[in-house]
Amino acid sequence: MLRSGTCASAAAWLRLAAVGCILASSPFGAASREFREPDEHSLDRHGHYHSRDGSTVHQPAHTRDGSKPEGASARCRDDTWSFSHTHRGTCSRHGGVASWVR
Repeated sequence: MLRSGTCASAAAWLRLAAVGCILASSPFGAASREFREPDEHSLDRHGHYHSRDGSTVHQPAHTRDGSKPEGASARCRDDTWSFSHTHRGTCSRHGGVASWVR
């Protein structure tokens, strides 16, 4: 079992990642968070961008019914939902972050 603040071996990290856990070094903190793609049918935009770490991320979008979409990480001040994997730059072209989603 891993304790908070300890470094895990690569094998232990892979086991944690396999169950959707994020290590304490995550930009979102120690809380478990699995990043999922949103249901495209519920969104008004369908584009993607490449983040600095090279991952592909869905661009911020509104939901058709106003509810929080699967995979959202933040609500932007213009009422779009962000799917960013890091805090840095989240909602930067959408008025900034109104609230973070856990």
